[in-house]
Amino acid sequence: MILVTGGAGFIGANFVLDWIARSSEAVLNLDKLTYAGNLETLASLKDNAGHLFVQGDIGDSELVDTLLAEHKPRAVVNFAAESHVDRSIHGPEDFVQTNVLGTFRLLESVRGHWNALPADQKETFRFLHVSTDEVYGSLSASDPAFTEENKYEPNSPYSASKAASDHLVRAWHHTYGLPVVTTNCSNNYGPFHFPEKLIPLMIVNALAGKSLPVYGDGMQVRDWLYVKDHCSAIRRVLEAGRLGETYNVGGWNEKPNIEIVNTVCALLDELRPRADGKSYREQITYVTDRPGHDRRYAIDARKLERELGWKPAETFDTGIRKTVEWYLANGEWVRNVQSGAYRDWVQKQYAGAPAEAQA
Repeated sequence: MILVTGGAGFIGANFVLDWIARSSEAVLNLDKLTYAGNLETLASLKDNAGHLFVQGDIGDSELVDTLLAEHKPRAVVNFAAESHVDRSIHGPEDFVQTNVLGTFRLLESVRGHWNALPADQKETFRFLHVSTDEVYGSLSASDPAFTEENKYEPNSPYSASKAASDHLVRAWHHTYGLPVVTTNCSNNYGPFHFPEKLIPLMIVNALAGKSLPVYGDGMQVRDWLYVKDHCSAIRRVLEAGRLGETYNVGGWNEKPNIEIVNTVCALLDELRPRADGKSYREQITYVTDRPGHDRRYAIDARKLERELGWKPAETFDTGIRKTVEWYLANGEWVRNVQSGAYRDWVQKQYAGAPAEAQA
């Protein structure tokens, strides 16, 4: 059995679904079920004996200690995190609590569990920490992509809290010998993405006839990674990654945000045309940029390819088409996650946009 934390969130749930589909090894899934954790994403596993879900917090040491003692997982894959930059600007304390203190408490519980294992199990145990490229800061247009050797220069409360968690994981390896590996990924997209992030927000708003809010000039550049490619990378790092090492995971898809929005509009024009025959591009609205918005991220994933033979299977063109098609086919999932709390958040965040962009 493996323990997956944050396994009801976007990336974690995709990982759990893929793991169960590909492996006979069971998953113990621990998730706090905050606004972005959604058991509907895992509905297909409801009667699957290989998936055991527990609602709880990684910062609850008593609970985590009990789960580790009872189920004795051979590995922990830590997805649990507050992960939205905009939310971290409005409420940074939650990010410190979960990403810093939560990671610390999880590490301590895992260290106690690992120390008590028999020698053979201790040797094969792994703790895989999932992190982000945002810890590296921002790049200019001419800078080379982030490698694992880049220094940390986080610019938001979110990225600072994730950087802190990365440092804790590294320290628990070097100080206590805990067998850890860390992955730093670029922007994920794909099925089951909570509709506050760029791509699902554009799809959902477009279909609802609302404005498509784009920050600033829309020229912020990100590397885009299809979530199932990210899951395959994590499986490979868990299987063969060198202890104490960091592996960057990227899609080799650097694109400015406005190009992403235009691509989504073009796909919707093709797959679900507007009744009036006009393009969804007419709904694009530029809104005030967020504070401290990093201009460019780019991931150099050659270490992962060189050492472990991993490369993404999807191009951006194939991945974004699959993503749009998934949202078109899963309207009920989208409607069910758009709670009153979600609507209140969008209204607060995009207060500078026209009213129809705020719902």
